[in-house]
Amino acid sequence: MAVRVAPLTRRELEVAQLASTGISSKEIAARLYVSARTVDNHLRSVYVKLGITSRTALTDALGRD
Repeated sequence: MAVRVAPLTRRELEVAQLASTGISSKEIAARLYVSARTVDNHLRSVYVKLGITSRTALTDALGRD
């Protein structure tokens, strides 16, 4: 189980939830009106905060089925 070192921001949580569904950074960026690079930066921050290393771990880390 992942341990949070800091709370996620609203935007980080939004990006993480979308990424956990399997959609690409480019698709997330289009939905949120930001660049894919911004999405990837948010995901890197999320990984550090949740103590994970990949998108595949997001579903468990977010406590979603």
